[in-house]
Amino acid sequence: MTGNIEPWVTMKDVQEHLGARCETIARWVGKRNMSAYKVGRQLKIKLSDIDEWVRSGGAADDEHLTGRGERNLHA
Repeated sequence: MTGNIEPWVTMKDVQEHLGARCETIARWVGKRNMSAYKVGRQLKIKLSDIDEWVRSGGAADDEHLTGRGERNLHA
């Protein structure tokens, strides 16, 4: 049953996929409902879930609302 089953990936894989820092991803998981599941001591994530989350606006820059956050690339 290994056909088209999507593998679970680690935070490092998500960092490479999104080009974001580990701290940023952890903040998104904790405060912005990014999908992640704890397996032992590690977070495991499906990249398709991350892509959907990004497309839905989950990673949108809210620096103008909080005064903090990632650099606004649209400025």
